[in-house]
Amino acid sequence: YAGSEMTPILGETKDGVKVTQSSPKVLPEVVIYDVDLTMTLPASLSGTSGMNAIAHAVEALYARESNPVINLMATEAIGALVSALPVIAGNPHDRDARSEALYGAWLCGICLGSVGMALHHKLCHTLGGSFDLPHAETHTIVLPHALAYNAPAVPAVMQTLRAVLKTDDPAIALYDLAGRIGAKRALSEIGMPSEGIDIATDRALANPYWNPRALEREPIRALIARAYAGEPPQA
Repeated sequence: YAGSEMTPILGETKDGVKVTQSSPKVLPEVVIYDVDLTMTLPASLSGTSGMNAIAHAVEALYARESNPVINLMATEAIGALVSALPVIAGNPHDRDARSEALYGAWLCGICLGSVGMALHHKLCHTLGGSFDLPHAETHTIVLPHALAYNAPAVPAVMQTLRAVLKTDDPAIALYDLAGRIGAKRALSEIGMPSEGIDIATDRALANPYWNPRALEREPIRALIARAYAGEPPQA
């Protein structure tokens, strides 16, 4: 449900470094969504790939190139996936929930392919490339923490997320959603070594990139440490 079929982007990992490239050659000419082909996707992978999609939409809301149309699509996508994923976790054969998740996937892919991403995706690329971590699970774990880090710098986005998630604390709500769908919430549980906290911090800060909040070493390290331990996110 990550929606990458709707993007001109691909990722490649070599020598412990993950990089992305974008080209119209990567973008399919036609995408066909058939809910019947998703009915046997394991509930665990359905949940984490859906959380990966939500990450695309959340970062699109505060992207440097953000615009009103993408914001509407991102908000709609988050609402669809937050509704569908717990249902799929409880009943993987629910066709309506599977259809709603595909709708969310399509929207999230368009968001990812239309605007740039920020801290969340940089951290996930760093962690995945450095420690060979599973992609969707890494996104699921990091998302609440990256959102909490950026929250003070994006008050309007946080207000939008409060409305769509029906909560006062969107970062905690996404952390709780991961728990509701049975996903792991600690990087230590998916293969990251403890010494990786400092390695990931250094690599995440090595090449400057845009983010709505300035990148500071100690808060970034604390973010990664909480994600490693599976602790709740903190602003």
